[in-house]
Amino acid sequence: MTTFQEETYLPAEDRYSSMPYRPCGTSGLRLPAISLGFWHNFGDLSSMDTMRRICFTAFDHGITHFDLANNYGPDEGAAERNAGLILTRYFRGHRDELIVSTKAGYGMWPGPYGDGGSRKYLLSSLDASLKRLNLDYVDIFYHHRPDPDTPLEETMGALNQAVTSGRALYAGLSNYDGPTLKKACAILDGLHCPFVICQNRYSILDRTVERNGLKEAAAATGKGVITYSPLAQGLLTDRYLNGVPDDSRIGRGGRFLKRSDLTPARLEITRKLNDLARSRGQSLAQMSLAWLLRDRAVTSVLVGASRPSQILDDLGALENLDFAGEELEEIDRLSAAWA
Repeated sequence: MTTFQEETYLPAEDRYSSMPYRPCGTSGLRLPAISLGFWHNFGDLSSMDTMRRICFTAFDHGITHFDLANNYGPDEGAAERNAGLILTRYFRGHRDELIVSTKAGYGMWPGPYGDGGSRKYLLSSLDASLKRLNLDYVDIFYHHRPDPDTPLEETMGALNQAVTSGRALYAGLSNYDGPTLKKACAILDGLHCPFVICQNRYSILDRTVERNGLKEAAAATGKGVITYSPLAQGLLTDRYLNGVPDDSRIGRGGRFLKRSDLTPARLEITRKLNDLARSRGQSLAQMSLAWLLRDRAVTSVLVGASRPSQILDDLGALENLDFAGEELEEIDRLSAAWA
């Protein structure tokens, strides 16, 4: 049974003094330049005390956006359930200051209705998410991935129903490419659905959104872009500069990051990127976030944290978003060599 220490949380009075807030495309919704993602570190294997202190640190510094999905954990649903406990216990009086998002699209329960993009799955999943989060609505509800087995009209219609029913304020799409985004946008515009943002993986080392047309299509249709894995799951930090620590994601045999992802040649690339960051007076993580945020097409970057100090380090990226032309050329050269 989860228990809370007896503590009253009083947010910092100056929490809005230094965080920039950027519009989601042409909409009126603004997000903090840095947002908090709940993917890996808010499941049942994490300490509740650490989780709540991460949330406190984030909000105290103007991070008003908490991003979740139905399958975040471990296990599936655990991150939403733990977030719900924290929101209820400590943030109930600040709900109107928060943007809470969640998603559905990947497998959540057995049988033919437990994943994908059907109306049945999306709306059932949203109801379950709201129950776990102990919220009446989420601010953004995303379809988490394209589903080739469901007509796009059905999936977009479900997102629209989520909004018209009051269970979500805005719709979003995650992991879509440019052409599919344009088709989805045309449907949602026809339904007058407030679709405002795309969530995709994007980092110095992963330029997929530049190649598949997503970034260009988001700009053309007036949608914001929020990036996940901006630090390439730790590869763009000092974590692996001297090899693979036993307690790292790679060292523990993580599902999404393998030893084969970090070859000697790639390790040398991260060291050169780190040298460039140091010459700018930044950590590698800070430079990697700054590289994304220098682009006004990027609304926000999603960062994860296993301890509050990581949030504070990431915030340092905001102190220098300016890059010289030769710095950008060197980053592009090293990124191309990574592939």
